[in-house]
Amino acid sequence: MLDRMRRNPSSAHLGLMLALTFSTGIIDAVGYLGLDRVFTGNMTGNVVILGMGLAGDTGLPIVGPLFALAGFMGGAAAGGRALRGAADAWTARHTVLFAIVGVVIALAAVPASVVEQPGEALQYAITFALGAAMGCQAAAARHVAVKDVTTVVVTSTITGLASDSVLGKGGGQPWKRRAGAIVLIGAGALTGALLLELHIGAGMALSAVITIVVAWLGHVSHPSRLARLPYDQV
Repeated sequence: MLDRMRRNPSSAHLGLMLALTFSTGIIDAVGYLGLDRVFTGNMTGNVVILGMGLAGDTGLPIVGPLFALAGFMGGAAAGGRALRGAADAWTARHTVLFAIVGVVIALAAVPASVVEQPGEALQYAITFALGAAMGCQAAAARHVAVKDVTTVVVTSTITGLASDSVLGKGGGQPWKRRAGAIVLIGAGALTGALLLELHIGAGMALSAVITIVVAWLGHVSHPSRLARLPYDQV
């Protein structure tokens, strides 16, 4: 597998980002169903929840989404800062950032798993940590720049899939990649929801493992040392 990844770095990048998309689905399910209806990866949904919550008498949270948004922006800023001047390919900086994301998620899973019923303060701390991790992941994935795969949202991917289909303008499209991202984030959400039946920390633990494995595979395959293929050939 590593040999194939080394020979085709563009395909390797795509596979790794799709794995992170699945992982994000898990985390968003944990946040929405286990942390009082808060998205920590999908900031569009989070901002919408925050806006409706501010209207009052909706039963929707306000503080949690604010913590998630602040964490996400902080993590994205930190990720962008760390990648300043880095090459547009997988580098050691990307490995470190994705590894940090996995470690942060794992650390957030510890108190969630140990404490039987986390209070509001702990829930907000976990929300902030997950938001920061997802923001950092999004910034690093943005720099890897796999078209249509941001790892945290699929709105633009769905738009492209429909717009470029035979019902839209036609002309061909990378539909496998787009459909894959959409299916995987949904499958991740399903997995996260099912794991909540075991414990709130179970989904976070799985997401942490996936992210750390992605960081390791990206590092050992060294795609940045090889000639890159255009992503539209994947």
